Amino acid sequence: MTLVLILVLLLVLLLTGAPIFAALGLASLIVTLLTEGHVNSIADTVFAKLNNNLLTAIPMFAFMAYIMIRAKVVDHLYEAANAMVRHLPGGLGIATVLSCTVFAAISGSSVATALTIGTAAIPQMKRFGYPSHTAYGVIAAGGTLGILIPPSGPAILYAIVTEVSIGALFLAGVIPGAIMALLFAAYCAVSAMRRRDEHKPEWIGFRECARAVGRAFWALMMPPVVLGGIYAGVFTASEAAAIGCFYALFVGVVVYRSFGFRDLWETAYETVRTTAMLFMILAAAAIFGHAVTIIRLPAELVEAVVAYQLTPIMFLLAVMAVIFVLGMFLETISIILITTPIVFPVLLQLGIDPIWYGILLMINLELALITPPVGMNLFVIKGIADAPLIEVIRGVVPYVVLLLAGLALVLLVPELATWLPESAGFG
Repeated sequence: MTLVLILVLLLVLLLTGAPIFAALGLASLIVTLLTEGHVNSIADTVFAKLNNNLLTAIPMFAFMAYIMIRAKVVDHLYEAANAMVRHLPGGLGIATVLSCTVFAAISGSSVATALTIGTAAIPQMKRFGYPSHTAYGVIAAGGTLGILIPPSGPAILYAIVTEVSIGALFLAGVIPGAIMALLFAAYCAVSAMRRRDEHKPEWIGFRECARAVGRAFWALMMPPVVLGGIYAGVFTASEAAAIGCFYALFVGVVVYRSFGFRDLWETAYETVRTTAMLFMILAAAAIFGHAVTIIRLPAELVEAVVAYQLTPIMFLLAVMAVIFVLGMFLETISIILITTPIVFPVLLQLGIDPIWYGILLMINLELALITPPVGMNLFVIKGIADAPLIEVIRGVVPYVVLLLAGLALVLLVPELATWLPESAGFG
């Protein structure tokens, strides 16, 4: 009965348009009050969750991403990717996927990736004969790579909620992220060869190509500087975020000279807004975790798994199916914070690697960004292209199939997610 109450309350609040932190917090407070008769433990619960040094990484990674966005780094990235592959079948689509892959490793945000790359890529792709829905689909799907490729904002959030290693989770996303990028690029090439109606730009030559890559060099070095320092043991994830901020400022102010004092003020403002929102959501998630614990929901779920003799794979299939459905209606942060406190104790009971599960979750969250009716990247592309939503949805359908294939591949071959962390000593 209590479970039904908390789910109904949460669903009603979310459907009324209440912010996720308000919906989570209010529903959890009501359940806690009904169960315990008081809410005296809430303050201690919230303090314990927010009293975590890892949280300092969130505002710094956000600040780094906003600097690189405002410094218009994407222009140099897209120019370099376009120069290298524009003459191939589906070259502009492949260039868009490459740009999304690199920018995802800089921004850590899928929505920011789709927005910034889309602004540059959509006009180019239409100019060279790409059907509108094809252009919309590759950018909406390419933007989802920001969830999987490190440093990923949702991955940081999952790591904080579950207390797994951020470094291990980042490393685990590298191979699956590369696989998804290759699948997207391969589809662009194959679909272009089948259409035969696009106009391929001419090869600009090795010299011009080298110049374009040279102009993007400092942007391309951002992921190796930030992530390389973590895996080399030079600094922690939080220290890596701080180094990334200084590097981003250097690139924007000194190298590209496209970042001024006004940009600094607006970047700081956006960072504070984003951080405050995430911390409020984390506080509400702590209350939610407390509520589901006192009603014994995780314990009952473990008992049900034992009673029905579910294997780890069967349990994961059931959870992935539920998350896929939730992804049609909720955004990524909501899904992480609602499902993880319930599912995580069962993962430990069944001996499922939380890093492996984390990558499966990230791929499923990629699907959430491009599945209607509430896929965020769908609305981002609709907004910047002023396109009918049905055209955007039509374009992403093949990429939904590719993401499902990638999810199945990582589910069947866990080593794709676990090999790199274990090789680096995180196992």
